[in-house]
Amino acid sequence: MNSKKSTIINSLNILILIDTEQMIDTSITVIADRLNQYLKNVFDLSEDVVVVSNILEQDGSLAAHIDNKVVVFLVNIEKESIMGHQPELRSAGASRNPSAYPPLRLNLYLMFAASFGGKNYPESLKFISQTVSFFQRSPVFDHQTTPELDDRVEKLVLDMENISFRDLSSLWGVLSGKYLPSVLYKVRMLTFHTGDIKKAVSSIQDTDGSVRGR
Repeated sequence: MNSKKSTIINSLNILILIDTEQMIDTSITVIADRLNQYLKNVFDLSEDVVVVSNILEQDGSLAAHIDNKVVVFLVNIEKESIMGHQPELRSAGASRNPSAYPPLRLNLYLMFAASFGGKNYPESLKFISQTVSFFQRSPVFDHQTTPELDDRVEKLVLDMENISFRDLSSLWGVLSGKYLPSVLYKVRMLTFHTGDIKKAVSSIQDTDGSVRGR
């Protein structure tokens, strides 16, 4: 080694991304499964009646598997903006500094639509009524009431959203062009815990013993 300062890398950079898509998927599935169980009990059904699905196929046709079902689908995602400022990173340690993501609180907008056509149309009104009844009784999903909830999600709170006729027309124009009896819920405070490491910051030690972050 020459007389100039040499450096020794004491740790490697690590990048671990939070799998937000998986947490959104599992959260919606948990809500749909609980609603499905409730509706099956109320109407004494043997088959599942709630499906998580798009209304339309890629070719623009109605999805075949949603007939006589309550369809649950994601309409929008927004970041919760009223929680106040939180630091971007939290560091711990000197030579190895794991930086964690702060909690990410999201609002998911879920549509529950009853797809019962023709003479079965009255059934759609029954199922939508019971859907509203279920979430009126059980608006909160946490680890006490819902053990299968993802460990990284603190809790889910559902609130019914009011939609104007103009917004409703625009929304269904985008979704399928054909209105189905439905109700929109805002799922609040979907919390991603900070246990996921964003990166481990390498520390570089100079030959003179000083340490500087990388």
